[in-house]
Amino acid sequence: MISAPRGWCLALLLVSGSAWPAQEPAAPAADDPDALYAGRESLAQATQAESIWAGRLARDPRDFESAWKLARARYWLGGRLPEAERKARLEAGIAAGRAAVAAEPDRPEGHFWIAANMGALAESFGLRQGLKYRGPIKDEMLAVLRLDPAFQGGSADRALGRWYYKVPGLFGGSKQKSEDHLRRSLAYAPHSTASLFFLGETLAAMGRKAEAVAALNAVIDAPPDPAWAPEDRDFKAKARRKLEDLGR
Repeated sequence: MISAPRGWCLALLLVSGSAWPAQEPAAPAADDPDALYAGRESLAQATQAESIWAGRLARDPRDFESAWKLARARYWLGGRLPEAERKARLEAGIAAGRAAVAAEPDRPEGHFWIAANMGALAESFGLRQGLKYRGPIKDEMLAVLRLDPAFQGGSADRALGRWYYKVPGLFGGSKQKSEDHLRRSLAYAPHSTASLFFLGETLAAMGRKAEAVAALNAVIDAPPDPAWAPEDRDFKAKARRKLEDLGR
């Protein structure tokens, strides 16, 4: 009997909670959501940014920038808030992403963050969520590829690489297609800790241990990206743990 998938985590960040101590950066202006979100390791700041974008979107449902940034903030919070709050936050993130798509259907941001929130739901909330969102996640990422394959450092190829890795072959998964998409994403962002880590996992699953180790070491050696500092720290920690699992 072929076992069904437990869940699929498919977006750029793909983290299910902090792997580092909370940091307390200098407090930004209370009415500047971008500055607040830059300090998102403080959940209070991330929640404050979310509240500002939600208020702006409520006042103007066609506010594209507030909509997609709200979807992004809810994705972040949906991976880090107390467990009882996560599912509702991710579902609200999908709604915000859909508002972004309604306002600007030919921009990639809304499509991407819809899929990110769906992916987190599929990863964290069991088989039913995985089955519910498996197709829509792929559709949204294909939309991003069609609109702007270079968006956010090849994030659609990165997410599709993870989709093909996580989804069993019976449901369309393929380790080879995973590798192909992840290598395409690295063409846009060669030092992406997310793409390199996912490539390492895919290669390990394919039995290519030496290549997997090289990819994981590249995660650790990747230069810092200030825009993605919290995510980079998380993936570097994950890479070290994976190398230990591989006996390196």
